[in-house]
Amino acid sequence: MSAAIVQLVQGSAAWLEHRRGLRNASETPAVMGISPWMTPYQLWLLKTGRAEAEVNEAMRRGTALEPLARHAYEVETGLVMQPLVLQDGDYSASVDGMTLEGDLIVEIKCPYRGQGSALWQQVEGGEVPVYYAAQVQHQLMVSGAELAHLFVYDGQQGLLREVRPDLAMFDRIRAAWDAFAVFLDSDTPPPLADADSRQRDDEGWMQAALAFQAAKAEADQAAARVESARAALVALATHPKETGAGVSVTRFWKAGGVDYKKVVELRGVDLERYRSKAREEVRVSVAG
Repeated sequence: MSAAIVQLVQGSAAWLEHRRGLRNASETPAVMGISPWMTPYQLWLLKTGRAEAEVNEAMRRGTALEPLARHAYEVETGLVMQPLVLQDGDYSASVDGMTLEGDLIVEIKCPYRGQGSALWQQVEGGEVPVYYAAQVQHQLMVSGAELAHLFVYDGQQGLLREVRPDLAMFDRIRAAWDAFAVFLDSDTPPPLADADSRQRDDEGWMQAALAFQAAKAEADQAAARVESARAALVALATHPKETGAGVSVTRFWKAGGVDYKKVVELRGVDLERYRSKAREEVRVSVAG
């Protein structure tokens, strides 16, 4: 095993801080755009400290059941598994269990609905969901293990499926993280995904939306009238500055913008390091 063991307790404040600056296995599905729960933009908010991770009831249940699930797995397989935090360069993996020899790891999932969950049904049918497969492949890549087990536990019994290393997937994981790192390094958010859009139909939103649409239509009509009157005044003005009836028309010259790409002295200079920090702006528009 080339990865180093990091002496941290999974779930602790120190563990959370450790993860913030690394490429973590549980985040890989989001980076690759295949996570059902998190988009690249939402992960970017977390990694840049603009948002805090939320813990829901399903996550709390999974954490509470994990020791029981690991014991059930050990009874079923006869193996002794140790939960570990591993790091290999920029890549990190918090595995739910690894053999002393380091040749096998286990990833435990405890779905909220147990055997009634989609995950249980998929694994029971011999399928490993692509988002969990990516997480486990990341763990295999970091740990150097020869085999991984996905163990799905409902609180009383479990399902076990093998996952073997996929070198092509390793390459895809690294490429996805390299691309995502550009957004982190430049402090620029990745493009929004469809899942970043939340549909609203509550009464407060509906009233505000209708009021905005009405006001926007009035403003657009007013802007069109202003532009028409402006064009008429400009057409009538023949001198550098003309004034009448409380309105002035002034003609002046404005310096053109600088095309920095044509500045020879700036070639090869990384201008990104001079860019100010990204800031959130809000745009409200009428969907059409």
